[in-house]
Amino acid sequence: MLVCSLGDLTLDVIVRLAGPIAPGGDTDAEIRLTAGGQAANVAAWAAELGATARFIGKRGADDAARLALAGLAAQDVEVVGPSEGRNGVVCSLVSPDGERSMAADRAAAADLRPEEIDPVWLEGCDHLFISGYALMREPARTAAARAVELARSEGAQVSVDLASWSAIRDVGAEEFRAVVMDLAPDVVFANEDEDRVVGGPLPGVTWILKRRARGCSFDGDERPALPVTRVVDSTGAGDALAAGWIVGGPDLALEAAARCVQQMGTMP
Repeated sequence: MLVCSLGDLTLDVIVRLAGPIAPGGDTDAEIRLTAGGQAANVAAWAAELGATARFIGKRGADDAARLALAGLAAQDVEVVGPSEGRNGVVCSLVSPDGERSMAADRAAAADLRPEEIDPVWLEGCDHLFISGYALMREPARTAAARAVELARSEGAQVSVDLASWSAIRDVGAEEFRAVVMDLAPDVVFANEDEDRVVGGPLPGVTWILKRRARGCSFDGDERPALPVTRVVDSTGAGDALAAGWIVGGPDLALEAAARCVQQMGTMP
């Protein structure tokens, strides 16, 4: 199975805090530098779970890009797409209970142009995953539509993850919903905040609703989360779940999410 994933490859700075931030002072933390980005995470987990994975996106040409590229390549993911400018960097602040908040600079990822999509990249594609971050603004939005067109010509299924309730709010919920509808995906992944902001399921689309510690609704099939020893970092759990579902359905999705939350970082 060939899973292609379009969107962002970032350098993630993960800061796991030992306690509340001390304003104006120091707070002990465990800090990791790793490859990340929603589309890259899905590709990495798809490869980990047995698929052939290809990441499609624009990355920078700086030191951050080189580190991120090395991290994703180490996950046995093929990386294609142009390289120029600054790479995206995301700082993820993780509280002691594993809850995360992100400060994101996506930089070059949003500048992918439709004419930069090589049809060869979608040859043999069985499933194309589109990160919602690629749909927030042009030209990446039109580039994603071009990739969907090429994937459909290969008989591929298409999925979209809505990515971020706050980004959808900033773009405009009605505009974003219309963009997703125009892509006509087979599957949409959303968490409860994204579901609320975008106005609920799209007609005729398999709607997978991520409920965090309470599990997941797979198009109405309510499944509890698998038990874990300890939640270390919730960052990327939804990406692992998406990859698991694409490769093997609900059981593998829940297993991948449970694995992800018990480690620091978003990749296997």
